[in-house]
Amino acid sequence: MHPIALSIWSTSIAGVRAMVACWAVWVVCFILAVTSGCSSVPLTEGGMLSSYSNLGAPKGKFSKSRVFLDKDKLKDVKKVAIWPTTLTLAAGSRIPNPKDRLLVSNSIDRAICFAMSEKYQIVPIGGSPDLTVKAVITDIVPTQPTVAGAATAISIGSSIALPVQIPRLPLGLGGLAVEAEALDGAGVQRAAILWSRGANSITNKARISKVGDAYDLAAAFGSEFSRMIIAGKEPGGLNIRLPSFYEIRTGLGGKPGSPLCESFGRSPGVIGALGASFGAPPSWTDKGARASSFPAQTSPSVKLAAPVNGERRQTSSALNP
Repeated sequence: MHPIALSIWSTSIAGVRAMVACWAVWVVCFILAVTSGCSSVPLTEGGMLSSYSNLGAPKGKFSKSRVFLDKDKLKDVKKVAIWPTTLTLAAGSRIPNPKDRLLVSNSIDRAICFAMSEKYQIVPIGGSPDLTVKAVITDIVPTQPTVAGAATAISIGSSIALPVQIPRLPLGLGGLAVEAEALDGAGVQRAAILWSRGANSITNKARISKVGDAYDLAAAFGSEFSRMIIAGKEPGGLNIRLPSFYEIRTGLGGKPGSPLCESFGRSPGVIGALGASFGAPPSWTDKGARASSFPAQTSPSVKLAAPVNGERRQTSSALNP
């Protein structure tokens, strides 16, 4: 082909690709505008906290929360115990696979333990802690695996064929609602939170799993609640801060601050991030809680825990009595 003709042809192809890219971005922006680009999870009381009277007014739009922090008492905390995260019957019934439920609950426990162990000494439940943290999953909006698979294929394909990568399609997104509290040695509530968040098409990777979004949101909740207790205050609006060296290390699969946190397994790190970018289910890259965390049985199971405020709840861990 003549050099001039080749140059014109190349320019035309580049122009077409740019036009297609602009059109694709416009379409995605239109869809995001119509659908808000994220799922919605209501902020409701699940009946699992010892008290709701201390909670403040609801805040946030996409991530909603009601918070209580006893700042003065939290300053004296040195030892923390972590009660295994449980699920209400309603939340558990939405995810039939017990291993998937365990992945989500363990993601919360791991995030809390890893964050807390940077400052506090982590002790067993019976180890006379200054603070005992309890979390309950009150709702899970399942991710639609088929839609997530299509979204992943489109996203990967766009990154190859176009100069820009198309965001995740805002369809079939999952969500999570959790409530948690921290009680002192006398059983008095010193911190509490109602929290709900839906996945969005920009920051949450599509995973081909019913708990793909809930798994990621669980880690976000555990870290957020822990940091609030450590700082003794709610995060700001943008909540932008540089991670510490410890957070970077543990995020890459490094050793946590307490050996007790090893029972929740380590972060999948780089392998987990790569798996998420290709839409792999979290179970492919997250080894989950260690087998030693489940004595007298070979695999995790779902049990009924003691009722709180008149409601029964489920647990995905045999660590519960």
